[in-house]
Amino acid sequence: MKTRLSINGETHEIDADARTTLLDALRHHIGLTGTKKGCDHGQCGACTVIVDGRRVNSCLTLACMQDGAQITTVEGLGAPGALSPMQAAFLAQDGFQCGYCTPGQICSATAMLEEIRAGWPSHVSADLEAPARLSVEEISERMSGNLCRCACYPNIVEAITQVGEAETVAEAAE
Repeated sequence: MKTRLSINGETHEIDADARTTLLDALRHHIGLTGTKKGCDHGQCGACTVIVDGRRVNSCLTLACMQDGAQITTVEGLGAPGALSPMQAAFLAQDGFQCGYCTPGQICSATAMLEEIRAGWPSHVSADLEAPARLSVEEISERMSGNLCRCACYPNIVEAITQVGEAETVAEAAE
């Protein structure tokens, strides 16, 4: 099945079986190997990418379902020498050990901050009408779909907090 995917601002046309997951299309048809295959069941978050601004487990969606969507992988967030704020914060805060889950963690964290900025409540939000607040509890709840076998969670939370607070300061200055 011919599918046109817009990935990291570039259009890619693939001819793949209709059952090809977005994860397999990214890795095997397009050659973007930053997105990792962990459990292949949507339980670990290693394959998280951003589709039209929302985080998606790429192992659970078919590539053909994303025809026309804007897909961002970890490669599209930044590059060596020009890291995204989240990528730089993960480095600064030691938010990884083996690094396998890191691309999914970074994509998820990037989109999660957008959810908070948009005011989306989570299961731990005390007030569904009030703006969502960046807290350890909010970050932990919202990132619960991304597992880290090396248990770098405190550093991951610190990296996300660093970026979230920096964005809040920048918005206040505008």
